[in-house]
Amino acid sequence: MPREHKTEKAMNAAQGSIVINAPVTAVYKRWLVFDDYPKFITVIKRVRKLDENHFSALLTFNGKPHETTLEMMLRVPERRMAWRTIADHRAPDHFAAGVVSFASLSDQRTCITFKLASSFGGAVSRRVGKYLHNFKRLIEQP
Repeated sequence: MPREHKTEKAMNAAQGSIVINAPVTAVYKRWLVFDDYPKFITVIKRVRKLDENHFSALLTFNGKPHETTLEMMLRVPERRMAWRTIADHRAPDHFAAGVVSFASLSDQRTCITFKLASSFGGAVSRRVGKYLHNFKRLIEQP
């Protein structure tokens, strides 16, 4: 009898950091504006808040839409946030998780470190850098 082979998606992970010319309080609060995510995390096309810790998100990878639920697992004000996707019967083999850390360098400078792991595919290391630069541009624009 032939064996069934279940193919598991490989996890890709990356980390990047960037210095933002803004105080840590403003940077942290801006990262909490989930409606802005499509402006800097380009794979996110839409985010809708479900409750305090859960969000529905429409993601697009390789031209294919993926609806998922994001769960906020950790919030330490002005220090760290962590989230993950919740397994979905429509796409049980797709998973992503992220952590962003905020470090005050001075009254007007903040270092953000962003770690992302994903099974959705694509070059995670290039995306992390792009997302950080997009966020910097978003928060530093007048």
